[in-house]
Amino acid sequence: MKVAIHTLGCKVNQYETQAMELLLKERGHQLVAFEEAADAYIINSCTVTAVSDRKSRQAVYQAQRRGEGAVIALCGCYPQVSPEETEQLGADLIGGTGDREAFLTHLEEVWQKKQHRVAIDDALRRRTFEKLPGGGLSGRTRAMLKVEDGCVNFCSYCIIPYARGPVRSLPLLAAVEEARRLAQEGYQEIVLTGIELSSWGKELSSGESLMDLIEGIAHGAPTCRIRLGSLEPRSITEEFCERMARIPNLCAHFHLSLQSGCDDTLRRMNRKYDTARYLGSLTLLRKYFAAPGITTDLIVGFPGESEEAFQQTLAFISTCAFSDLHIFPYSIRTGTPAATMPGQLTKQEKAERAARAEEVAACLRQQDRNARIGSEAEVLWEEKKDGFWRGHSKEYVEVVLPSERDLKNQVCRVEITAVTPEGLLSKEKGETG
Repeated sequence: MKVAIHTLGCKVNQYETQAMELLLKERGHQLVAFEEAADAYIINSCTVTAVSDRKSRQAVYQAQRRGEGAVIALCGCYPQVSPEETEQLGADLIGGTGDREAFLTHLEEVWQKKQHRVAIDDALRRRTFEKLPGGGLSGRTRAMLKVEDGCVNFCSYCIIPYARGPVRSLPLLAAVEEARRLAQEGYQEIVLTGIELSSWGKELSSGESLMDLIEGIAHGAPTCRIRLGSLEPRSITEEFCERMARIPNLCAHFHLSLQSGCDDTLRRMNRKYDTARYLGSLTLLRKYFAAPGITTDLIVGFPGESEEAFQQTLAFISTCAFSDLHIFPYSIRTGTPAATMPGQLTKQEKAERAARAEEVAACLRQQDRNARIGSEAEVLWEEKKDGFWRGHSKEYVEVVLPSERDLKNQVCRVEITAVTPEGLLSKEKGETG
């Protein structure tokens, strides 16, 4: 069977798509691009916003037009939370966010028997972690390793707890074994991912913490750089920083979701910290790590966000001096408390605030890059384009290097010499000019 997969959404979705690709290959199927003719098209969907739902529907329609007679399979967060709506799309197979191996078995059966199938469980009743193979099929540069699934934070704007269920964790020994396998396969970097990574281990009886997990993986795969996915600010304690700073192969890049720089807005978002606690986390990170990369997410135009509250956010992100920000205008998500809150802003108001926040973000990005001139960076080279090798430093800053050598998947130290639109320009250690 020729199978094509289209993925929307977060890194966890990307990880699960890669796992399905590996499993399909093991079962003897052929993978083709989503734009090509195939026997089956899988859409691994996202539902974090109404826009995500629309993109998922569009992908289904594209597959239906492209593959006459092909099996159209929809899985992921969108059908998990909107099963009745997605059944109207005409897909042959509809699955949710659980049991990807069973989903692929259903795919084979639907292809053989030409029968419609819906296979969606109750996410809130899940209690076990589904172990899937890490890695991918496109090179050996960076591998994602999902170590956690589910979330119980119930932020007022977010539907994901209903799509993913409660927290489930990959046990530490299993995570270390998988990391060791990835290192042996030649990967240079492992990215730890999860729906709510900071909650890893909370449901396990072992008493192990996220710190224990990171130390175990870093020790088990010493030749790999270890990069952390998104963390909750509350995870950053003095002990966390002390222990993480002693890990030589841990990347000094920390993505701490902020969402708002106004305490009143954070309360209405049902976030579990205030700006003082958040700033304390950044202070600790900068105390223990030299020039770390600190990135964040920001939602602007949340219901009830006044101009004064937005100004507080702009001032706060400037104080935080992030190396990069991902900025999103608030999008109504039906089924969440925020969708019915008073004070909904217009699309134009939200877009205008996003543009203003991006102006501040661009200045912070430039300041961060300028401060790195003259410093050294350890870079994993990913591809060569337009005569330059391109890669990312441990701090997750893009770096470029003019070189005729084959540096694919190699890690080397360079000196940063200038800031360019393509990234930080560098030269190899010992090189003059």
